[in-house]
Amino acid sequence: MNQELLSKADLDLLAGYDTPTVCNVIELFNVRPRHKGYMDQHIQACFPEMPPMVGYATTATFRAALPGASSVYANLDKQVEAFAEVAEPRVVVFQDLDEPSAAATFGEIMCTTYKTFGACGLVTSGTGRDLVQVRVLNFPVFTNGSICAHGYCTIPAINISVTVGGLVIRPGDLLHGDCNGVTTIPLEIASEAAQACAEFSAAEAVVLNYLKSGAATPSGLAQAQAESKAMTEKLRQRLARR
Repeated sequence: MNQELLSKADLDLLAGYDTPTVCNVIELFNVRPRHKGYMDQHIQACFPEMPPMVGYATTATFRAALPGASSVYANLDKQVEAFAEVAEPRVVVFQDLDEPSAAATFGEIMCTTYKTFGACGLVTSGTGRDLVQVRVLNFPVFTNGSICAHGYCTIPAINISVTVGGLVIRPGDLLHGDCNGVTTIPLEIASEAAQACAEFSAAEAVVLNYLKSGAATPSGLAQAQAESKAMTEKLRQRLARR
């Protein structure tokens, strides 16, 4: 699978910023509508205290409502074998084909397996379980809720386009997620976006620092906002010339 890969330095940069900041920076490139490219409110972080997750999607579908599955964790070995088709760090992305979710997409064994084989997190349109044990793994997971049982769990398809939180995810898509949600980062701008986060944050800090100064006035706020806007516009124009 061909991918435009980021350097480790760029990946580390992205991991140092929250997902809303990354979304704000993506907007500056004008490569997609502002209301597109991120998962909806149904996908929530199970461990909001964990730092941002950044990685390339390795995708699969899941089903648990059809009696007669050959075995629990069917095709798990094939799934981790297919990890090699996507660069590290990897984020496991599941579309639960049961609507509503019939059983948990993952638990302690599956998350331990994924982490062992190089995954840095998991996102599912379905549900999860064993959350206490998974938290100990320091493995961020994002779900549409929790269910205590695994049902007739199976993995029908691996590394195909899936839909999670109203968003189509393809193998190799770059994801960024934290307590605020999960977004994709277009690969063609990902390196520049990583580099731009610091400058964008500095522009926001002008307003925040003024508000925390202890001497804020409406006119002073307007001046701070104007300065911040000018800094952001300068960044936007530079990115537009790329």
